[in-house]
Amino acid sequence: MSKIEKVLVTGKTHTTHSSAGTTSRGHNGTVDITLSSPGGGKPEHEFTAVQPHPKAEQLFAGAWSACYMASVGLAAQQMKLTLPADTAVDIEVDLGQTGPAYFLQARLTLIVPGLTQEVATELAHNADQMCPYSKATRGNIDVALNVRTE
Repeated sequence: MSKIEKVLVTGKTHTTHSSAGTTSRGHNGTVDITLSSPGGGKPEHEFTAVQPHPKAEQLFAGAWSACYMASVGLAAQQMKLTLPADTAVDIEVDLGQTGPAYFLQARLTLIVPGLTQEVATELAHNADQMCPYSKATRGNIDVALNVRTE
């Protein structure tokens, strides 16, 4: 697995867990994605021929976060845990380069206020083992799995 030397674009999502066991982004279950050309702001790399649209990294992070959050719910059921009301996952997916080659890397942060660090870490890893997106990326891209209990 190659490490990224230079990050070009980062797609970020924040997905919450609802009491109904479903996932949502933003207000009233809508998907809030700001339209921008890849590398918006002061990019390291300009994609001038690309029209404003959701970044592929945002879409991938959004799909992964919805799948991962569903896996968190299943893992919590198996562990006989009640998830805190403000359980969420933040996922960041980077597109970057090493030399002339392009690669992806990701950071997942499970936020489960009120659980102990040990239980929250077990929950995060159990969900990671279930989630099809996590399985698809395992061994293919660099992924960091973090847990916050604050």
